[in-house]
Amino acid sequence: MMNRYYDTEHNRLVCIGDTTHKAYWDNHWRTYDFMKQIKIKRNRFVLSVTKKYLPRGSRILEGGCGMGDKVYILHYNGYNAYGVDYARETVKKINYNAPELKITCQDVRQLNFENNFFDGYWSLGVIEHFYEGYDQILFEMKRVLKKNGYLFLAIPSMSFIRKLKVKLSIYPEYKESEEMIKSFYQFISEDNEVISKFRNNGFELREKKRYDGIKGLKDEFYLLKPILQKIYDSSSFHIKVMGIFIDKSIRTITGHMSFFVFQKL
Repeated sequence: MMNRYYDTEHNRLVCIGDTTHKAYWDNHWRTYDFMKQIKIKRNRFVLSVTKKYLPRGSRILEGGCGMGDKVYILHYNGYNAYGVDYARETVKKINYNAPELKITCQDVRQLNFENNFFDGYWSLGVIEHFYEGYDQILFEMKRVLKKNGYLFLAIPSMSFIRKLKVKLSIYPEYKESEEMIKSFYQFISEDNEVISKFRNNGFELREKKRYDGIKGLKDEFYLLKPILQKIYDSSSFHIKVMGIFIDKSIRTITGHMSFFVFQKL
């Protein structure tokens, strides 16, 4: 169970859950059909965005690559793709099952790559998981990206619905404690705060959009969660189509995630 608290000092939500186990992410990904997930080739979003900004052959890193499916997609579509993740056992599985992928166990706060090494950098739902903030991650992003290189960044954000709940004082107030820090999962931040921080560190915003509207709705309105969860998880073609229509209709108001494309100046 994930609980959300409002941090009045920083105008953000703090998500607290049972994530204290050292191997949390290894255990999280262990529940999936590993090879089925890693070899999914139909992630049109990552591929289409990458093609829009970078030609095939470009050197691209995914920082926090999880099961490696995005690296797999980019690799098999002509990109020189790399991936890093801190979940050691998951990286071992990838290296064993898909040795052709350039995936290593590294910390995104201290990357083992040369300066100006990459044309692009993907970061999908990573920087929000660090309680001390993402300054060092941002520094490394900037360091390893070439001039005019692209950063593709996604984070959970303060949607209209979440802001409304803040105004209505629905979230309990966050009070820092050792137990809260120990059980910390992620922050949900304002888009403008993130945009401002990256601009102040040598990046220019090129694109922004909201997505994952159904998740943003089901996570904030528990009465709707059972039916929305079925739509969200369904493998039925007709339900998936309905889900896409619903998501597009509500994502500007309820979108769980914000996606940014930044360019290093």
